[in-house]
Order: sequence, then structure tokens, then C-alpha cells
Amino acid sequence: MNYFSSDFKLGILGGGQLGKMLLTDTRKFDIQTLVLDPSGEAPSRFGSNAFYKGSLMDFDTVYQFGKMVNLLTIEIENVNLDALDKLEEEGLPVYPSPKTLRLIQNKGRQKDFYVANGIPTSPHLRFVGLNELRNSLEKDELEFPFVWKSAQFGYDGNGVKICRSALDLVKLPDVECIAETLVPFKNELAVIVARSASGEVKTYPVVEMEFHPEANQVEYVICPARISEAVAQKAQEVALKVSEAFNHVGLLAVEMFQTEDDQILVNEVAPRPHNSGHYSIEASYTSQFENHLRAILSLPLGSTESKVAGIMVNLVGEEGHEGQVFYENIDKIMAIDGVTPHIYGKRETRPFRKMGHVTIVNEDMSLARKIAEEVKNSIRVISVQ
Repeated sequence: MNYFSSDFKLGILGGGQLGKMLLTDTRKFDIQTLVLDPSGEAPSRFGSNAFYKGSLMDFDTVYQFGKMVNLLTIEIENVNLDALDKLEEEGLPVYPSPKTLRLIQNKGRQKDFYVANGIPTSPHLRFVGLNELRNSLEKDELEFPFVWKSAQFGYDGNGVKICRSALDLVKLPDVECIAETLVPFKNELAVIVARSASGEVKTYPVVEMEFHPEANQVEYVICPARISEAVAQKAQEVALKVSEAFNHVGLLAVEMFQTEDDQILVNEVAPRPHNSGHYSIEASYTSQFENHLRAILSLPLGSTESKVAGIMVNLVGEEGHEGQVFYENIDKIMAIDGVTPHIYGKRETRPFRKMGHVTIVNEDMSLARKIAEEVKNSIRVISVQ
């Protein structure tokens, strides 16, 4: 099929920053795009050929949107899967498939899938709500400390809490959830796997993620990860095993823990472009967004190798600031060689909201890390006073 400068239409469910960055590559290839998002202020509203406002969880909205395109993909997992099932049954290519999304959309189902497929992961228990979880504690089936996760709709650190005592349960929502054993670890790692509809598979280098202690969000993504070759190889092998088990099409970001004894445990996955791959726009021969397009269109995958070391710094709203956004000192960081800011197009900031990211590239990893620290300490995402 001719995708370029043609009547072919690619549909994207979700119009956030991931969609916005994906559209950079659709415009590069002159591929027509239609985007659906519930917010009229979505970052992707300007980059697409046509933007539609509507609920991603409403059957009719998603189904009718799918009828306007030749192929459908996502930039967020929380979409109406029944509509995708019907569209797929009627012959529309949907990548990743609703079958894959069903396994991933619910974290309890996702964890059970790892166990059933022999994929290393931390022990867990599933609960329909808080009362069942409390009963499990009373029966000594579950013990503190553990990691509580909402089974659905968690994002950017929301829906995750480390519980060390009964006091930590007080403010938890009464929703379907899982409790994972709290595993001591050295590093949080990630590997992005690109798998095309034709079966070609490539992996990006292992990255290392440093998290904000309060917001539970990634602060830095470091590529390549500062780990041994043996651990990196093990992480790649586990990621490929996960990818093969899900049999996804497109990208699969596999988040992992490197334990104190250098075992690799899978934390969770995302079947789409991911925060851990943003560095690839500047640092890789082919960005994660371009390879997602190549994969879903059955085009040859591009090189996933890095040109230089890359570090990504997330830009999130400062505590105590809410309202019209202002990027303080952005001119100072732009004066530093190898520094590229990406602004997501969200006009309103609030504490810890993802507003953008900055990529630092340098041939010297240690120098790149120092510059990343300078960037983090310089730029502030605040509200207009």
C-alpha cells in the first residue's frame, strides 16, 4: 500500500504529548492522520490533518472514528476495546490489537500473564477492593510492606503507593487492585521493543530510570544504562521474551527492576511510545516514534542504535504552582550545547503534571549527566504570577 502523499488515513486514539511527537514523523512522511481525544486542548490538535473531540471509552465514538481511517493505533491504553474488537472483525487493522490491550489494560491480568508465561516478576495478589485486601492482611496472606497498584487507569505515578502500615491504606480508593511484594533493587531499567506487522523485531538499548521520590515519576532517563554488559544482555533477553509472549505490533516498553543479586524482574509494560524512549529523538538513528510508524505499517524497521549518549529530563509542574504555564530559565538551558527542550503544548500547569522534557546528548556520558543535573536545577515549570 502507498502510505505517502496518498489518500491513506492513519487514525490515532489519544492526542497527548505522545501523539504530538508521533505526528512529527507522520508529517515527515506526509501520511494523513486523524486524531481522537477527549480534550479540546489536546497537544495533538494542531499537528494532525483532522482532530476530533470525543471520549476514548465510548463505544460509538471510537467505532465511528475507526470507520473513517485505514489503520488504527493508540497513544494511550485506556480505550474502548469492544469497539476495537468490532472494527478488527470488520477488517480494519488495529495495532496493537485489542487482544494485546486486554492483557495489558488491567494490571492484575497483566501480572497473571507474566506468571503464566514464565516471565520473571515480583510476587503479587489480586483484590476486587480494599475490604478483600484488608481481609488478606488479617489472615496473614499478605504482609507489610507491599506495593499497592490500582488495576486500571493509573498513570505517571498515580494509582501506585508503597504501603508500610495500616495507616497507608486510609486514603486508598476502594477499587480493583493488586499488592506486589516490595523487592529491593539496584536500578529501574527499561527496554523498548519494536515489532512490525511483518514480524521484524528490534530492541533499543537498555535505559536506566531515576525517579522523583515524592511524585513517583521518572526524573531522568539515561541511555545507555550504567550497568554491566551481562545485566544488559539479560534485560534485552527478558524484554524479547515479553514481546514474543504478547505478540504485539508496534512498540512495547518493558519496565524492569535489577535486583540486588542482578536478577531482572518485569514491573509492567506499555504497548506504545513511552517516556523511557524520548531520548531517541535526538540520540538514536531512528526515534521510537518513527519505528512505531514503521512497525504498524509493515515498513522496514530503522536502526535502534544510539549515535551518542542521551539523557532525558522530565519537565513537570512545580509544587505550589497552578495556572497559565511559564518556563523559567528556558533560555539559559538552550544556550548549552547538546540541549534540546520539547514543550508538550499544555497551557495549564499543576504540581507534577508532565509539561515537557529536555534531551541532553554528548559523547561523554559523565558530562551528559552533569549537564542534565544543571538543566534540572535551572529550568522551572511555574505559573504566571
